[in-house]
Amino acid sequence: MRVLAIDTALEACSVAVFDTAHADARAQETLPMQRGHAEALMPLIERMLARAELDAADLDRIAVTTGPGSFTGLRVGIAAARGIALASGRPAIGLTTLAAFAAPFIAADDTLPVVVAIDARHDHVYLQVFGPGGRTVVAPRIAPLREALRVSTSGAPRIIGTAANKLAASWPLGERRPSLVEQRGAPRIEWVARLGAAATDTDTPPKPLYLRAPDAHPQDAVQLARR
Repeated sequence: MRVLAIDTALEACSVAVFDTAHADARAQETLPMQRGHAEALMPLIERMLARAELDAADLDRIAVTTGPGSFTGLRVGIAAARGIALASGRPAIGLTTLAAFAAPFIAADDTLPVVVAIDARHDHVYLQVFGPGGRTVVAPRIAPLREALRVSTSGAPRIIGTAANKLAASWPLGERRPSLVEQRGAPRIEWVARLGAAATDTDTPPKPLYLRAPDAHPQDAVQLARR
């Protein structure tokens, strides 16, 4: 199965072309960036397809991260994935950023919990906690740092994400320390591809997982009245 994977949710613009017949991605590249995903994404997709010597019609599915993350970045990646899916007649698969962060750690050892923490600013994090076997213990949510610590401190967890260091630095005294802390600006794109290849729901178009309302709101006072 040939999968085009896209991630623009956080601090990178990443694309991979993954073939399940091979051990590694046929082509992949990650460009660290805080903004500018819209300008970088399509040239990157074209470059990765060319490197893999494939066209969009050669793909079996397109996988894209759906959040939580940057509101603008999420829309860029999802729009691209849905557009390529429409043009190629292939399904687009949406995967949460939280699951993509956790996947390599669960694959390496599914006996220890994994805490994914993404900085949501204002002392809040986007959070998901995975227990033994990769089952969800705490469902995706936005939470104050104090609450995130309260639900994350059992079982010497591995912590991953853009807020991993923030969570570890505030770890309560007397609690068993995390067994691993990995601060990362974005998930590994090859794992977005692997999750996309393994997904069974190919009928639901990807849509953003925001977990909170946008910071910016329309200015009703300056809107013109309709006639």
